[in-house]
Amino acid sequence: MRIARVLTRLNLGGPARQTLASDPLLSARGHSLRVFCGQPEAGEGNLVDLLRVKGIEVQEIPGLRRRPSPWGDFWAGRALSRALREFQPDLVHTHASKAGWLGRRAAWALGLPTVHTFHGHVLEGYFSDPVSRLLVRSERRMARRTDQVLAVAHATADDLVRLGVCSEEELVVVPPGVDLDPFLSIRARSGFLRRQVGAGDGDFLVGVVGRLAPVKRPELAIDVFELLCQRHPQLHLIFIGDGALWGNLAQRIENGPSEVKERVHMLGVQVNMVAVMSDLDAVLLTSSNEGAPVCLLEAAASGLPVVASGVGGVPEVVAHERSGWVGETVDEWAFGLDQYLGDGRLARESGQRGRVRVATRHGAAALADRLEAVYSSVLGIGADGPEVSP
Repeated sequence: MRIARVLTRLNLGGPARQTLASDPLLSARGHSLRVFCGQPEAGEGNLVDLLRVKGIEVQEIPGLRRRPSPWGDFWAGRALSRALREFQPDLVHTHASKAGWLGRRAAWALGLPTVHTFHGHVLEGYFSDPVSRLLVRSERRMARRTDQVLAVAHATADDLVRLGVCSEEELVVVPPGVDLDPFLSIRARSGFLRRQVGAGDGDFLVGVVGRLAPVKRPELAIDVFELLCQRHPQLHLIFIGDGALWGNLAQRIENGPSEVKERVHMLGVQVNMVAVMSDLDAVLLTSSNEGAPVCLLEAAASGLPVVASGVGGVPEVVAHERSGWVGETVDEWAFGLDQYLGDGRLARESGQRGRVRVATRHGAAALADRLEAVYSSVLGIGADGPEVSP
């Protein structure tokens, strides 16, 4: 099969990380793939070169950006249509909203079958009610012409059905997969983070991993830290990522009490996530909306307990009081984190249960198998339909 994959950008986020995991395996199975993408925003990181090193063709589309731009979107759509016409794929697989809108329209103009993945959604809770209703109507129209709609989590699929984007019968849940082998192989601390922040071997490092964006609510992680920092002087909070809220967080740290100034750290984007995860003791996620966060898969594979908000597909990744703690408020997250700070054995056992939970279900091979089944079904190759996640 000749597969065209369209993403808004190849940053360090979930869709790009999954592409990096699945596409080299699909290529090794004899399929031809080309990734079409735009430019990441400042501070997001860029996986283009790494994907090319792994043998996947990447073609950057001028003007393809995450933020709305009618004129830029028009020219990006034109450029994408020309690029798809030149590649002549059998199928076009688009990811997330902007790439999904431009990529599917370009594919339909060429008479090509389409697959679209919702990695979470922005259909409610992000914009005003009129804008949200407009987005829902647009996605409904797009879904009617899409050959297969995918969701990364059952919670995302439930939202799409509830909002009337498509029916349950028209959806397939394809859980995310990334290359977990390096994380599953972690057996000792790297010292990578501890050297940067001046923490000792006995200190407890909690990571907040991801974009510093409003939907991630990173300021709530500092609230959690402030509830616990005096009781646990070994506690450090480390932000791994960049984004629009960097300045706000930096100012809050600078103006905060001594514990915050000394033990809350902002390290920006880190490419070597294996070294990062190997030096953390837990991961904290305070988002208001998620699909199925890749950072939690990597944390679990690294043997780390997770404290997280129970939004989107998070409860499908983190088993409450088994591999982590799922809560809804600052007090609940602080309570869960306090359990791991006070009981090293509980933290280790929770991390190991998480490791077992994600090892096979969310690995790169599992994702490649699921996508290959979906593509074969859409193109009518073979007898088997797409693998529907139980």
